[in-house]
Amino acid sequence: MEKFPESSSKGTKRRRDEDSDAGNTSSLEDDLTFTDTSVALRIMRAQFPHIQKGSVEPFILKSQLYSSVKDRTQVDRELESLRRDKVLRLFKLNTGQDDHAVMFLDDYLNQIDRVVKRMEGKKVEEYEVFGWLKTHVPDSKLETSIEHQELCSLLSLGGKVKDSHISVLINAGVLTRQLIDPNMYWFSIPNIGSHLKGIVQGRKEIISLLSRRRYKEMMLSSLEKKRLRTSPLDVRFHLRDLIGSGHLRTDQAPTGLIIRVSKD
Repeated sequence: MEKFPESSSKGTKRRRDEDSDAGNTSSLEDDLTFTDTSVALRIMRAQFPHIQKGSVEPFILKSQLYSSVKDRTQVDRELESLRRDKVLRLFKLNTGQDDHAVMFLDDYLNQIDRVVKRMEGKKVEEYEVFGWLKTHVPDSKLETSIEHQELCSLLSLGGKVKDSHISVLINAGVLTRQLIDPNMYWFSIPNIGSHLKGIVQGRKEIISLLSRRRYKEMMLSSLEKKRLRTSPLDVRFHLRDLIGSGHLRTDQAPTGLIIRVSKD
C-alpha cells in the first residue's frame, strides 16, 4: 500500500500542488474509478472544492470512496490500515446514519490550528487545551469517539484538566457530545457546519433535478456543468457521494457516461 509522507516534507507539498493543478481541470468521467483507496484519497483531496467562506481542510466522504473503488471490502481494509498507521482519521457525520468523513491527520491538525488562530486576542484562558489535544489524543485514540474519563486522562498529560477545558473543545467544534450517552463524545471537524448542510441540500437538489427529467437521467458531461444553488460543494463532490451511496447509478453510452436515479 502507498505510504503518505508527513505533511511537513517539501515533497508532500509539491506532490499535492501537482495533484491540485491536474485534478481540478479533469472531468469526473476521466477519473471516476481507481485501483486502490490510496490513489482515490489523494486525487479526491486535490479535487476538494476551494471555498473561501468558512474554509475547511479537504475531507473525503466514505461513500465517495465506495463509488470509485468497486471493492468495498478493499476500501474498508485499506482505510483501517491507513488509520492505524496514523495517516488519516475518520469522523462520524450527522448527515446520515452511515455517513463518515475521512481527513488526513495533518489536515485535521491544521484545522485545529485554524481554530486556535481565530481565538487569538480573545480572553480564553483554557485555549492551551488545544495543544494538549494535538499532542496527546490523536496518537492514542484512533476511534471516532472517546469516553469522558479517557479524554480527561489523555489531556491531563498536558496539564490540569477542568470542565471548562472540555467546554472550550465542544464550543470550538472539536468534540460533539453524544445524545444517547452524555459521557461519550464524537471527534468532529471544526468549522464543518456549513459543509454538512451543503451535503444534505446538494444531495436533494441533484436527485430532484434528475427526477424531474423524463427518464430521470442526464449525460455526465452536461450534469457536471450545473451550478448548485443550495450547496457550496461542487457537482462532482456530490455525484461521487450519491453514486457510492447507491442513490445514483452510471451507465455507459456511445456518447459518454449517463447518470441515472437508482430504482427504489
